[in-house]
Amino acid sequence: MSNKTVRVKLMKSTSGRLKKHQACVRGLGLRRIGHERELIDTPSVRGMIDKVSYLVQIQGE
Repeated sequence: MSNKTVRVKLMKSTSGRLKKHQACVRGLGLRRIGHERELIDTPSVRGMIDKVSYLVQIQGE
């Protein structure tokens, strides 16, 4: 199994966003604007990233 990773950075605030989108950002482990995480590239992680793509920046494709 490949351990490909994807780097995600929170660029915009989750304040006032949909609760499901706030939950996705928390699920990705992002806490504040500018916070970065390196995550294993799985379908579930990709789904969360796609849902909040307008809030995050993807750096490791």
